Formats: sequence, C-alpha cells, structure tokens
Amino acid sequence: MKITKLHDLYFKEYISSNELSNIVQSLAEQVRKDLPKNEVPFFVGILNGCFVFTADFLRAYKGDCEMTFVKLASYEGTTSTENVKKLIGINEDLTGRTVIILEDIIDTGTTLQEIYEIFKTKNLKELKIVSLFFKPDVYRKELPINYVGKNIEDKFIVGYGLDYKGYGRNLPAIYQLTTQPKMKNIVLFGPPGAGKGTQAEVLKEKYNLVHISTGDVFRFNIKNETELGLLAKTYMDDGNLVPDEVTISMLKAEVEKNTDAAGFIFDGFPRTESQAKALDEFLAEKNERINGMVALEVSEDLLVERLLERGKTSGRTDDMDEGKIRNRFNEYNTKTAVLKDFYQNQNNYYGVNGVGSIEEITERLSEVLDTL
Repeated sequence: MKITKLHDLYFKEYISSNELSNIVQSLAEQVRKDLPKNEVPFFVGILNGCFVFTADFLRAYKGDCEMTFVKLASYEGTTSTENVKKLIGINEDLTGRTVIILEDIIDTGTTLQEIYEIFKTKNLKELKIVSLFFKPDVYRKELPINYVGKNIEDKFIVGYGLDYKGYGRNLPAIYQLTTQPKMKNIVLFGPPGAGKGTQAEVLKEKYNLVHISTGDVFRFNIKNETELGLLAKTYMDDGNLVPDEVTISMLKAEVEKNTDAAGFIFDGFPRTESQAKALDEFLAEKNERINGMVALEVSEDLLVERLLERGKTSGRTDDMDEGKIRNRFNEYNTKTAVLKDFYQNQNNYYGVNGVGSIEEITERLSEVLDTL
C-alpha cells in the first residue's frame, strides 16, 4: 500500500488504477447497453475533477457521442461548500437530446442539484447521471443517480483528477486521507567504504532510531536457529538466494520488537524494487512510511584508495584487491540505480556528499533528516 504526502496531509492508496479501469469500463458498457441503438448521447463532464474520468469513459464508450466540459467550483480544502458557482460551458441546443452528466464524485448532492435545475430548462428528451464515486452516508438530495461506479465512505480522496489544494490530480490511483505517520523511517545507502555503518550508529543515537542491518539480522537468526534463520540457511546451503518473503519476514519481526521506537534506519534493505514495494506495504499497514532514501555519495576512485588503505590493517582480503573492490562498486551502483529511480518517483531520494570528516558528514545527513 502506497502513502503520499500532499501539502500538509498524508494519503494512502485506496483504489488501485486497475480497479479504476474496471469500474470505468463497466460504467461505459452499462450506459451504452441502456441507450437506444441509434441514439447519439451528449455527455457533459463536470470540471475540474472529472477530466480524467471523462477521458477514460469516452475511450471505453463504444458508440457515437458528443461531449463538452462545464465548470462548477464546489470544493475548498477538504470539505464541500454550499456556495456553488454558475454553470459555464453549455452553448449547444440540447432540445430533444439525451444528456448524460459525468461526475467524478457525489457527496451531499449540492452540486448535482444545481446542475439538475439548470438542465430542467433545456427541453431535454432525458437527463441521466453517471458518477464514478458516491457517498451515500452524506447524500442529502432525492435526485436520481442512474449509474454509480463505486459507493465509498465519507472520507476525503484525491487522485485520478481529484485534488487537495491543487495537488494530486495526476495520481493514477485514488488515495484516501489518513493520519500523519509518527515515525521517522530512513533507508540508508552508501557504497563500500563510505562510512555508512559509522553514520548509522551516530544517527540512531541522535534521533533515537532503531538501526536494522540486514546482515546483522541474518546472522542473529541463523546463529540462534530461529524458524526464519533455519529456513534462510536451507536456501543458502543450497547456494540459492534467500527469497524476499523470508528476508522481509525477518525485518518485520525486528520492527515488531520495537513498536515504541521513534523510527528505523533500514541498512542493506531494500535492495530491489520488489523489496521496496513490500516494505512500503508493510509500513502502510501500520500507517507509517519510508520518509526518505538517504545515500552517501563519494567518488569511486576515492573510495578504492580508501579501502586499499584500510586493507593494510583490516585483514579483509576483499579490501586488498582493487578488482574485487570495483566489482563491489559495480554491484552497489546497479542495485542503487534501481532504488534511486523508485524513491525519486516518490520524491523521497536524498543524495548527501559523503566526503569529509565524520562530523561534517553527520551534519549534512542531519540537515536532511531534520526536514523529513
């Protein structure tokens, strides 16, 4: 489940783009089926919210038709107002025509009543109303609504043409208003030798976060022969990758152990887009989200030099071979590139200069975390 922030409010995915497509297709088929064979309906889309719905509906409608958009301003913020502006955009002679109103959402019915009264004066053959969404709990009028895509509860929604203070119309799914997450959850990335482990220790103390390192979690579960550890070991012993669901189950268990935490630093996870989506869904169930992917950025040549120097005292063979070091960078860059795109699409990627003293880098990281 996805969560997005618009202005000062948080919204969680409520109706997927696939479900929306099915609803619109069904509405178009119902309308077409109910009209006489040779009748050409005149569709009227109510701006601004219905422009996406109207476009998709017309593409799904298999028959000749005419259409126009009209304008009514009826929303301010997250509540419906009783002050509805006049209808603008009807210039055609509609005498004897079947007019079908396309609405994005009907709640109190105030807007619908205004439209209905205007069209009563135009000598129509018939007036029908199609609404993508309907809030039966707050509907206050007795006007007929001929076609309803989906009944929904009385909560504010955005996406698919609907907005909050001008934002959110371009979201492909419908999002529902939710409460603000209470935690600060960070995905921390950094190439080998960038000092990610050192910074994670500093940041967890400074912000009272729980540091969850995938490597540490694996080692703990395998060493203590937990059910998940034994399961993971069977895959590893056969030379296979541990499936995402096993890794995610381990991380879920770590989160569940720390329900009172101020947030988490996820280190070494996610590594793929599917893992990132699974993490989003898990946190959304708790009304939480990833606040940002924060990546330490350091040039490869500088880090190779740093790791070769470290290899003189660390005893790690992978710090002594430049070829092996560059292979590690290759793997990191490949994985990070995918995740960088994923989090950038959520406006949640933050690159931080990783060159300098520990204190300088901590200060840069803190500047980012303080804004999340």
